[in-house]
Amino acid sequence: MYEFTPVGWLKHCIFHPVEGFEDLRWKKQGSMKIALIIVFFLFVAMVADRQLTGFQFNNNYVKIFNVVPLIVQSVVYYFTWCVGNWSICTLLEGEGTFRKISIYSAYSLVPFIVCTLVKVIFSNFLVQEESIWITALTYLGFGWSIVLMIQAMRACHQYSFGKTLISMVLTLVAMLLILFLAILLLSLFQQVYVFIYQIYTEIAYRIRG
Repeated sequence: MYEFTPVGWLKHCIFHPVEGFEDLRWKKQGSMKIALIIVFFLFVAMVADRQLTGFQFNNNYVKIFNVVPLIVQSVVYYFTWCVGNWSICTLLEGEGTFRKISIYSAYSLVPFIVCTLVKVIFSNFLVQEESIWITALTYLGFGWSIVLMIQAMRACHQYSFGKTLISMVLTLVAMLLILFLAILLLSLFQQVYVFIYQIYTEIAYRIRG
């Protein structure tokens, strides 16, 4: 077993995922503060990717900026993943707590975040003919994070490789259900708000009349 600083444990997990997450679990390490910082940088990376990517590689209309979709694609998706995975793995007798799931999942996102930011920087210097480097960074970050996420969930819940994959697929299904129910709930609240506002407007109009 190794002894690291909180940042050292993060590096250990990224570059040695098989033993890194196992060591993290047995040593009961992992910082929730670092995990939240990582999620913040995930949001920053999403914003940078949309707004600061070089014009040759950017298909977004950067003159109109809406922060809500980017919050959903980063922060909301992350917390939905954590809730969904905790719900599914509780049913599948996983050993991971919600705190561990949150920390391990955040640690797994670091390669995606770093490669996204590097890709944004490169996109402002490369020409269209060199787009292979942008594509390579995209696949590298995404693939590396997927590998880390699989190993993180396997170590967190002490599952076999097959059961880990099944739990992750079921987590994606749970995420869809959670987001669907959240949209329905927001729609219901909106309708209730409109109904109450109409009643208030009608009463106020009659009182003034």
